Amino acid sequence: MSTTLNLIALRPGAPADLGTIDLIMQRAFDPRFGEAWTRGQCLGILAMPGVWLTMAELNGVDAGFAMARVAANEAELLLLACVPEVRRRGVGDALLRSVINDAQDRAATKVYLEVRRGNEALSLYRSTGFSQVGERPAYYRGKGNETFDALTFERRLV
Repeated sequence: MSTTLNLIALRPGAPADLGTIDLIMQRAFDPRFGEAWTRGQCLGILAMPGVWLTMAELNGVDAGFAMARVAANEAELLLLACVPEVRRRGVGDALLRSVINDAQDRAATKVYLEVRRGNEALSLYRSTGFSQVGERPAYYRGKGNETFDALTFERRLV
C-alpha cells in the first residue's frame, strides 16, 4: 500500500512569479464571480510599500499563493488562491497561517480579509480564528453584471 505525502513548500514571491499567479488565478477563481485580478493589478499592488507575496508548492508543483499587505498595525489578506486539485490538502491553510505569522512579524495587531458570500474558503477562515465583522451588499460584480455580497473578517493577533 502506498501513501501520497503532501509536502508543502512556501517561499517569498516576486514580480517574476506573475505568470504563475495568472495561471493559478485562471484555475482557482470561477470567472462568473469576478474575483481574479489582472496582471497589471497584481504588479501595481506588489510595488506598494508593505505588500508581500507568498508562493506555495505541493510536492514540487505550483499550487497556490497569498498576497497581503500591512499598514500601521493592520494587515490585510488581499488574495489567496489554490488550484482546485490541491484544495483541502493543507495548502490554503499553510498560506493563511504564513500570512498571519508574517503580519505579526510586521507588528500588525489584526488581519482583515474580504470574501464573497458562499466562497468555499469561508470554513478555512473561520477555522483559523477569523470572525465576521462586516458585510458589503452587492460588492462583487460578476459576468453578466450579477452582484455578490462581500463579507469582511478580522483576526486579532494580540
